[in-house]
Amino acid sequence: MYIIAGLGNPGIEYQDTRHNTGFHVVDYFAYKNNIKISKKKFKGLCGEDTIDGEKVLLLKPETYMNSSGESIVDAVNFYNIQLSNLIVVYDDVNLPVGRIRLRPSGSDGGHNGMKSIIYQLGSCGFPRVRVGIGMNRGDLINHVLGRFDDDEAKIINDVVKVAAEGIEYIIRYGIDKAMNTYNSYKHESLMQDE
Repeated sequence: MYIIAGLGNPGIEYQDTRHNTGFHVVDYFAYKNNIKISKKKFKGLCGEDTIDGEKVLLLKPETYMNSSGESIVDAVNFYNIQLSNLIVVYDDVNLPVGRIRLRPSGSDGGHNGMKSIIYQLGSCGFPRVRVGIGMNRGDLINHVLGRFDDDEAKIINDVVKVAAEGIEYIIRYGIDKAMNTYNSYKHESLMQDE
């Protein structure tokens, strides 16, 4: 069994913010696999189904970003899964818009949602899919809680689909093969800048 957790903030006011990119990836994954994310459980919204014979729980914590770990630890403990079968998807200011990075484990990278998850689980040993939202030289909070401009929004729509494919690839072939396949991904708009 896999738990796929997308990070974000609940509520209409946060719906299209950069910080909700994890939610968007999980929503697209659900849409593509015809999974309804409508049950309230584990302090979040979730849906489950089977993909390639593997049970999958999609989880969108409703605890707000900085307490994401409370929701995720509840689900992990309930199903008693190995942390290698927890995949967390989230926004990353350290990557440009148009890039994704898959990793089998790692630090929180300054991301408060990841900080909460690592603290609650007592481990950083779980796969993650980082989706680039770019860095703004101004205020970090305003940046992550801001919205993508029109050009970025077009790019992020493509990237969300690729990130969802990456998650499916992890489930089917494992994190190592998925990293080899997806960590070289660059949106075509970034190719023009080279």
